[in-house]
Amino acid sequence: MTTSLKVASIGVLAISLAACGSTGSKQAASDNKGTEQTQTASSNYPDKTISLIAPSGAGGGWDMTARTIAKVLSETKLVEKPITVENKPGGGGAVFMAEYATKDVKDDYKLFVNSPPILINNLKKDGNSPFGYKDTTPLAQLTKDYGAIAVPANSKYNDLKSLLDDLKADPTKLTVAGGSAPGSMDHLVSILPAFKYGIDPKKIKYVSYDGGGEAMTALLGGNADVLGTDASSLDQYLKAGKIKVLAVAAPERLGGSMKDVPTMKEQGIDAEFMIWRGIFGPKEMTDDAKKFWDDALKKMVDTDEWKKEVEANNWQTEYKNADDFKAYLEQQETQVKDMLTALGMQK
Repeated sequence: MTTSLKVASIGVLAISLAACGSTGSKQAASDNKGTEQTQTASSNYPDKTISLIAPSGAGGGWDMTARTIAKVLSETKLVEKPITVENKPGGGGAVFMAEYATKDVKDDYKLFVNSPPILINNLKKDGNSPFGYKDTTPLAQLTKDYGAIAVPANSKYNDLKSLLDDLKADPTKLTVAGGSAPGSMDHLVSILPAFKYGIDPKKIKYVSYDGGGEAMTALLGGNADVLGTDASSLDQYLKAGKIKVLAVAAPERLGGSMKDVPTMKEQGIDAEFMIWRGIFGPKEMTDDAKKFWDDALKKMVDTDEWKKEVEANNWQTEYKNADDFKAYLEQQETQVKDMLTALGMQK
């Protein structure tokens, strides 16, 4: 089963006013004055601090993405107001979504980053969230990343196949960690190669943590044997010699610190898992705010500052504007549902 997840959506309405007749001209003048005031007001957005939420603990892919967006937008002056990054962990993003989709539906100053879990959490059977991307305003897809399997540097495993052979002999022998709840993204990344290798994914001992940072701490602290996560979040640990990355779920080898890591397909496991990352606003976001972010994010991905950060984090830019992002999410909803069904995890 090959899974490729990407995304995109949303447009902005233009308002035109007209009037005629002698009495109507007074009305027209009044209407035009109102339009000018609206335009003046719209140009003031944003006029205060913006919160950008990473719905996980520090150190994972969402956290890195949020902090990179905030850094580049500030450095390039594309957003002149302060941007604060907040971590709100819990349930692989589900806890944050429950609050956001009910209490922040009109807050143009609170945005968040997400990835396939916004679909997965809403569609999975166990521990699912009643809220998904339809309870937000998708603003842009920014990057793509790929799933990866890692072990501690002192692990006896040096390749994916030897790990899977041991799991096949006894699926409970090893503890597999991930930074999201059972049935969500890290879990799927972790068990997909095993599933493709003929191992019952329901028998694998998977332990979830609130974010990739906590899952990595468990791996390095000896509380887990294997970690399934996004490749980019492993970069600093690989460079520091703390882990070995056994495989990436990409169609071809990645660059940078991952250049020598073989793909799952190279090792005979027909599995891919592409992880898009995007930014979202509240469901009832104003047109002025949507237009601002559509323009700002489009400009951001073309800056040298953004390109430098993308390369440093082993990401790949894959920009989709609001309209395209939303349309892709609609398609992915069906694909994710099919994947969960194949794994017996559908709602």
